[in-house]
Amino acid sequence: MPSRPSSIGEVFLVFLKWGCLAFGGPVAHIGYFQQEFARRRKWLSDSEYADLVALCQFLPGPASSQVGFAIGLRRAGIAGAFAAWLGFTLPSAILMIGFALGLAAIGDIQQAGWIAGLKLAAVAVVANAIWGMAAKLCPDRDRALLAIAAAALLLVAANPIWQVGVIIVGAAIGFGVFRERVSTDSLQASSARTRAGWPLLLIFGILLIGLPIASQLYPSGWLRVSEGFYRAGSLVFGGGHVVLPLLDSFTVGQDWTDEDVFLAGYGAAQALPGPLFAFSSFLGASINVGPGHIAGGILALIATYLPSWLLILGAMPYWERLRQHRAAQAALMGANAVVVGLLLAAFYDPIWTAAVIGPIHFAFALIAFAILRFSLLPPWLLVAISALAGWLLF
Repeated sequence: MPSRPSSIGEVFLVFLKWGCLAFGGPVAHIGYFQQEFARRRKWLSDSEYADLVALCQFLPGPASSQVGFAIGLRRAGIAGAFAAWLGFTLPSAILMIGFALGLAAIGDIQQAGWIAGLKLAAVAVVANAIWGMAAKLCPDRDRALLAIAAAALLLVAANPIWQVGVIIVGAAIGFGVFRERVSTDSLQASSARTRAGWPLLLIFGILLIGLPIASQLYPSGWLRVSEGFYRAGSLVFGGGHVVLPLLDSFTVGQDWTDEDVFLAGYGAAQALPGPLFAFSSFLGASINVGPGHIAGGILALIATYLPSWLLILGAMPYWERLRQHRAAQAALMGANAVVVGLLLAAFYDPIWTAAVIGPIHFAFALIAFAILRFSLLPPWLLVAISALAGWLLF
């Protein structure tokens, strides 16, 4: 836990900064957060951060947004959690709703040079995060081999369900192998609140089952929109890209919007900072069901994120208490090593494959990594410099 309380305003402002600068998708976001909160601000340790990442990989929903929400919760309570979410999500949500309202006036920016620079900055940031996390979480041969095996498996079996599976296997291996390596210092009682989380988990299940029934009995537009986006946020593992088939199935699939509009919004989302789940605000503002426009965008955004809020708030109390036991800590050692492997696999695809497409791109990423690793340049400034350099070079 942090050594001093944080104001809600401080949490909001630091996440707002990353909401404006965090390009590169969920894996890059996790790298940015690791640098900002575990390394620079010391709000939590590398192992605590990895624990949060492992928890958020277990749960359905947008992994990076959930990690940010959990960091805000640990730092400044429930209000801090929502301040973190609002700061991180607000910039991309505003841009997505604005794009939906003025789609015809905006050209294609996916191939712009500054976008290429931002993608390469993400390569450097994620590589640096993996380097640092591996040093902390895979300090011995067994855990390093576990991380490498997990990465190799996930590179071949890219289905998001495998991500959950390898974390479970890693936890089981840790439970059986690493118990004697657990430090007694790490078993000190946590100061986290011991509130009951089960009512929120119950609400999550009730809404998942009840909203489809309610939308059939009372087929109002706002209820149908809420049900569709809540279902999408509840059933997706693996982050923002995985939610797209679900969103497409009940928007384009039910003639709520055109395929061309859907793809245009998705293309624009790749060029924006912050969470890809903010794409739901574009769809809510674009569809012909429900309130539409700004109100529809806000409704869709909240409905998509509501499941992750309920799951994190419901699961965190039990997670905090569970990790105080030696067996649980041993299982977490295995799970954390696998998380490094998971990030390594995701670093290759989609981060590396989307950004490094030639020798000049590799040289750019290598220089950016060296600057980040061996200088005091903060990641956000590297992002800005990379965008400018990309605009000049590409």
